[in-house]
Amino acid sequence: MSDLFKTFIKTERQQRLFEKVAYLVPKIKERVKQAEQTATFSIDNLADLKSEGYVSLTLPKEYGGEDLSLYEFLLLQEKLAEGDGATALSIGWHMGVMMELSEQTLWSKEKFEWIAKEVGEYKKVVNRAATEPATGSPTRGGIPETRAVREGNNYIINGRKSFTTMASVLDYYIVTAFIEDKDAVGSFLIKSDQPGIEVEHTWDTLGMRGTGSDDLVLNDVELSEDMLVEINETKGKRPSPKGWLLHIPACYLGIAIAARNEAIKFAKSFQPNSLKTTISEVPHIKQKIGEMDLKLMQARYFMYGIAEKWDKYPEERDNLGIELAAVKTVATNIANEVVDLSMRIVGGRGLSKTMPFEQYYRDVRAGLHNPPMDDMVIQLLAGNALRD
Repeated sequence: MSDLFKTFIKTERQQRLFEKVAYLVPKIKERVKQAEQTATFSIDNLADLKSEGYVSLTLPKEYGGEDLSLYEFLLLQEKLAEGDGATALSIGWHMGVMMELSEQTLWSKEKFEWIAKEVGEYKKVVNRAATEPATGSPTRGGIPETRAVREGNNYIINGRKSFTTMASVLDYYIVTAFIEDKDAVGSFLIKSDQPGIEVEHTWDTLGMRGTGSDDLVLNDVELSEDMLVEINETKGKRPSPKGWLLHIPACYLGIAIAARNEAIKFAKSFQPNSLKTTISEVPHIKQKIGEMDLKLMQARYFMYGIAEKWDKYPEERDNLGIELAAVKTVATNIANEVVDLSMRIVGGRGLSKTMPFEQYYRDVRAGLHNPPMDDMVIQLLAGNALRD
């Protein structure tokens, strides 16, 4: 079976980083069933990711990271997802946030250096908590119902955040709220043990159960003013493209690669008594295997090509929004098609809980609901075409 990753590993550094992740993949894969049953993020997986220094890789070297390029970030995330998509997607949010904070001046220098030290030295993990039941995804532009009310030099925050990935194991939350005295939306950095913070175990989904994306409840959480780390001052402005969000398509392509590999392994070993060979020699099975690889080539060359462009031409990043969005749509839809083909190769056995295919099938569906949504991407492409 050919190694689909070799094509995209181009340097000794990439090989070294890749081997660090490849070492973790079988360990993470062994814990999938437990995470599935409990619908929580595996504490053991998090311990391994911390001990191997994975959680700090996207930080600059001066803070204990490896200063990963976007290309390298995707390469590692795709491989990690081959072991478990839920684990890769979850830690990808943390690493993407740290990459964004490293590359852009969203926070003051002092506040960034403080959180970078927490992640680099102490391997703390952080994620944004932005989605709410009433507003849906923040990419749709809804104003958060979570409110921050000023009292003297402090803020009192009340609200509820849904889809808070890794909620129960995070060390810090970056929580969006409407700040009444500023008439603006901002973000607060909140420690997980802050009084008034509660994680409500609401995560009970078809797929990606191991992300533990529970509700974060804030009841009269009192914070000093310096914990207000961001204020949204982009009203009327087009938001800057976020290259790190390609960790989403990378994750789902990793799931598709895992399904492809398992299907080929099955095809090469399964020989019904009606045949003189394994089913790998049957024409329609070969057809499906070829289709899987063709689809994966299309999506992966597109994704890595855009990532390379992001890395090599930083001055062009503001013009890459459409391409970044298109990568997500192409990759997640192709990932679903590849998993479907893998299950058609395996047949009815693929629905059994004793085989991994039904989980790949459930997990890969979640990619269609991660931002940006297909309808937004298609409208974006249409609008761009009509402006020409």
